[in-house]
Amino acid sequence: MSTAPAERALRILHVEDSELDHQLILAELRRAQIRPEVLRVDTLAGVQQALLEEWDAVISDYNLPGFSGMVVLDLVKARQQPVPFILVSGEIGEDTAVAAMRTGASDYLLKNNLARLAPALIHAIEAHESERARLDANRELIKSKQQLHELAGHLQTSIEMERAAIAREIHDDVGGTLTALKFDLAWIARHALDEGVKQRTAAALETVSSAIEASQRIMHNLRPAILEQGLVAAVQWMAARFEKRTGIVTTVRTSHEQMNLPPAVPLVAYRTAQEALTNVSKHASATRVDIELSIDSGVLTLELSDNGQGIAPGALAKARSFGIRGLHERAATVGGWVDLSSSSKGVSLILSVPLEAKGEEDLGLEGLFTAMHDPSMWTE
Repeated sequence: MSTAPAERALRILHVEDSELDHQLILAELRRAQIRPEVLRVDTLAGVQQALLEEWDAVISDYNLPGFSGMVVLDLVKARQQPVPFILVSGEIGEDTAVAAMRTGASDYLLKNNLARLAPALIHAIEAHESERARLDANRELIKSKQQLHELAGHLQTSIEMERAAIAREIHDDVGGTLTALKFDLAWIARHALDEGVKQRTAAALETVSSAIEASQRIMHNLRPAILEQGLVAAVQWMAARFEKRTGIVTTVRTSHEQMNLPPAVPLVAYRTAQEALTNVSKHASATRVDIELSIDSGVLTLELSDNGQGIAPGALAKARSFGIRGLHERAATVGGWVDLSSSSKGVSLILSVPLEAKGEEDLGLEGLFTAMHDPSMWTE
């Protein structure tokens, strides 16, 4: 709620060479029940020195000895925290007044019409305070968004670390145990004399082989070592496995067989395609998926489209549609963005990432992925 004029004590810098005009303005402000604390200066050096202090507003004449009110306006605008500026003059043309307003003056008045001074001053100060509050809110919003992106990046990194740790345990513990069990069962099958034992051993071998395949599939999903062969090879491998598992025809087209990408980008693109294919298999009722990888004008584009039933209207705006939000946040960790469109003919998802070179201090998820890799630990 704005403060009533009668309750305001304002610090005002008055740039004026006439003491009489200065007193007239003081009288007009007091008549409007404003308690002004006013400093009058009439030299350019005095203006520059006074602007080092804090003021609620600046009132300036236009014609001054050796300089003009427009010069004062430029000095006010150059401050780190600009303040409302009102131009008051005995003679000012319309063109000059319009130019002052366009340059940044809050208002202008003629000295023979000072009755409007107090309302104009209060309005200018309140408008300035509202604008400053809006700018502060925008800065806080930008800061919050940046913190959110940093948090999303940290969470993605933590998730990849946890996935790598789980995959390593599956490979070392579960995979090793299953392999040893398979050897033991094979030995039993070779040495068993009873036909029933041989049959049960063969069945157990099939079960263990299936468990080994499942552990390898889970391990690859948790930590895609195939990315070491490049993004194109990784997406082609994922598409082939997806088609084999779901029966959905999946094609991959690419503009480059090998793509030299900054750290973090391949893993983000891979996870985006993985999430999109998962959604297709769960919700799309599609019979075909087309994936296209391309680099054009320094931007990596991954487009995945299906011929399914599309996304229901309003589904993207659901409060708990975290999958879509996760795609956006994941893309933002490498400076990219996701566009999603849906129609009765299917869904199209496009990931775009500008390929800007990044320093060693910003390795991101892919840097983590590479740093945690030990080829001797992942031999199948």
